[in-house]
Amino acid sequence: MRVETYDRLKRAIDVVASAAGLVITAPVQLVVAALVRVRLGSPVLFRQERPGKDAEIFTLIKFRTMLQADLARGITGDADRLTPLGMVLRSTSLDELPSLWNVLRGDMSLVGPRPLLPEYLPRYTPRQARRHNVRPGVTGMAQVSGRNDLGWEERLELDVRYVEERAFLLDLRIVLATVSAVLRRRGISQPGHATMSPFTGTSERRETT
Repeated sequence: MRVETYDRLKRAIDVVASAAGLVITAPVQLVVAALVRVRLGSPVLFRQERPGKDAEIFTLIKFRTMLQADLARGITGDADRLTPLGMVLRSTSLDELPSLWNVLRGDMSLVGPRPLLPEYLPRYTPRQARRHNVRPGVTGMAQVSGRNDLGWEERLELDVRYVEERAFLLDLRIVLATVSAVLRRRGISQPGHATMSPFTGTSERRETT
């Protein structure tokens, strides 16, 4: 199947699967929303701008997992702000359920490179920037290959490999592997970080700037 043909089929799959997922997970999302409201307060949802396909900015939606920064209480870094409830939500990927709205809207796909931060855009090499040739995903090749245990260069290379090799069977393998990765709860974060250290650019990029 040609990539262009699969991309159209993939969008149809995303619409059907995300709509069904929102309906099926509605009771779970209501429970999670109530827990976040009680434990963390408002807002329940975390919204942040991320670059999507062709680096166009969209608003990512997730359940909030972190406390607000509070200098008086010594709550400053991400690792300090991440709560026990937040750790559970992240390790089980329950915090990602609202992102199904992003998939339904067309901001994201079920499978693709994870949407990172806008400030990373100028730090990519030309090859790494190819990760934005497709819609970002709720899960992706890097997530099932080690999640945040991977270094940035390896993680971004896997994103580009996905762009080059994307196909129905690959997406199916990634979805099935995602279930296994979530059950193992490995690679959730790097030491001292809520997820992983910031991306500062590859050695190749730094040498040319």
